[in-house]
Amino acid sequence: MKYEDALNWIHGLYRFGSNLGLTRMTKLMELLGNPQHKFRSVHVAGTNGKGSTSAFLAQILQAEGLSVGLYTSPYIEAFTNRMALNGQDIAEDELVELVRQVKWAVEELAASEIGQPTEFEVVTALAFTYYAQHQPDWVVVEVGLGGRLDATNVITPAVSVITNIALDHTDVLGGTIAAIAREKAGIIKPGIPVVTGTEKEEALAVFREAAAERQSRLYALGHEFTEEVTASSLAGLTFNYQSPWHRLSDLQVKLLGRHQARNAAVAIAARELMPIPFNEAAVREGLSKTTWPGRLEVFSQQPLVIVDGAHNPDGVLALRAALLELLGDRKLRLVVGILGDKAVEEIIGVIVPLAKAGVIVTTPNNPRAADPYVVAELAKKFAGDAPVEVLPKIQDAVQRAVALTQPDEALCVSGSLYTISEAREVLKEIYK
Repeated sequence: MKYEDALNWIHGLYRFGSNLGLTRMTKLMELLGNPQHKFRSVHVAGTNGKGSTSAFLAQILQAEGLSVGLYTSPYIEAFTNRMALNGQDIAEDELVELVRQVKWAVEELAASEIGQPTEFEVVTALAFTYYAQHQPDWVVVEVGLGGRLDATNVITPAVSVITNIALDHTDVLGGTIAAIAREKAGIIKPGIPVVTGTEKEEALAVFREAAAERQSRLYALGHEFTEEVTASSLAGLTFNYQSPWHRLSDLQVKLLGRHQARNAAVAIAARELMPIPFNEAAVREGLSKTTWPGRLEVFSQQPLVIVDGAHNPDGVLALRAALLELLGDRKLRLVVGILGDKAVEEIIGVIVPLAKAGVIVTTPNNPRAADPYVVAELAKKFAGDAPVEVLPKIQDAVQRAVALTQPDEALCVSGSLYTISEAREVLKEIYK
């Protein structure tokens, strides 16, 4: 079996769709010898910010000299991004070997009355098998979707983390903040501390109730711990952190946008609650070294070219706030490609009014992509006098946007992780 064969087998499972529930995953783990019980973990859920928070925590732990796994989704550059060990993606040949080891169990389960595992369940099983074999000191595990019924929710972590709650995947998780919060609260385990960065009282009430029921201590940003940004620019962030245990001043973060101070603070609180001695120097080093592709990622300074994976209203509001702070006098041009099952008009209404230099609508490479011509008509409602055009191919859209953007202007590509994944490859060629 070659790497391409292994990937084709994994992606071939996509046709079975998403089917939340833990019955298949629990049985698959049993068939594979329960690898999820063979490593220590921190479990990270949330609507936005869970990737950045996971990356911060993994880097902090690595700065302590620990061996650290990081399981995330989706990937931005290559499938192997999804399971990393000490900052290095899994090797292609090792992924092939893992597929060989796991495939029989998937096929046995598919032939049983329990039924076919989904693609995400199989990828999670591959990752957990990988970490069980390598035995890192810690694995930071990011939830795929929701929490309660997510395939990752077969682990028993040392700390549970819920970054924040916003309306996204409402067809699966529910149409209210409280309903979505209840799904995320499903990762709270009896007696295991939980950290949250949510600002929404409706969500916090759900978490407090769930934590009390499970006799878990809840630590909430703005209550049990706080962060205060003291500087924010294209060079990054400086912020202060305070908790019942530590006061840390002048922490440095390279990731852009004030919302990243919240994510970093949640990561610090999670680290404080882990059952190993706290190391302030490692926190400072880890935060300062953390990078995360596709999150206000800068490809050029003149013109300013930024890529951001915001894909729901709260994410786009954070992007808008960051751009307003970072753009200065630069006129903004926007390339946007959105999935059709997102809050398209709300997203467009938040971000398009900033694009005084123009808007180019494109199409994410995904079956769920919104019709770019429909998106463009919506964009025209919010664009004022700025031109709006459609270039369905992302490569064409990005190349044209770069050609049009003057050195004293700015370009932002956003709307979907699928859009920015392809756009990043084009920009890397342009600005290499």
